[in-house]
Amino acid sequence: MPLDTLIAFLGFAFASSVTPGPNNMMLLASGVNFGLKRTLWHVAGINVGFPVMLLLSGFGLGQVFIRYPALYTGLKIVGIAYMLWLAWKIARSGPVGESSAEAGRPMSFLQAAAFQWVNPKAWAMVVGAIAAYTVPENYTGSLVIITLVYALTGTPGSLLWAAFGAALRNFLRDPVKVRWFNFVMALLLVASLYPAVMDLIGR
Repeated sequence: MPLDTLIAFLGFAFASSVTPGPNNMMLLASGVNFGLKRTLWHVAGINVGFPVMLLLSGFGLGQVFIRYPALYTGLKIVGIAYMLWLAWKIARSGPVGESSAEAGRPMSFLQAAAFQWVNPKAWAMVVGAIAAYTVPENYTGSLVIITLVYALTGTPGSLLWAAFGAALRNFLRDPVKVRWFNFVMALLLVASLYPAVMDLIGR
């Protein structure tokens, strides 16, 4: 990969990883509700699951979706439904300090990794990265570099969102405040689905 392309992609990768989206909204909410330490498996799941998804897509899974578009549409519907369910779970999460049975549990490593496959923003990042930054003369090499860059740049952004949420824990000790916070996070998660829904209905 040429140096100028690599530098441009570093900016793209960091910006697309750190900007608001389903992963970061859930990390922020998890940081508030469970603290940074209990959110680390969630962070790890995202930053292993997404590069794996990117690599597999680049090596041919994308061709499967091109050949069988109904499969991709079905995956997108499942993803939207799953994210609506997650938003509902976040909206009804209990205040900080409640019993774990009532407040729920943070997302596990495997749950966070698997979530990437139904995350509309993750798919947009995969398509954008592969289309814009792979080099035809060295496709495999450039795909591996893109994957490694995402693996390295994604973690700091994820930790930033989780840490910011954890920093808000003291401010949100008031049960009323934390319930409002969780409700707003749920609304933002639902709002992040707008592009996927518009694409699904063809507008």
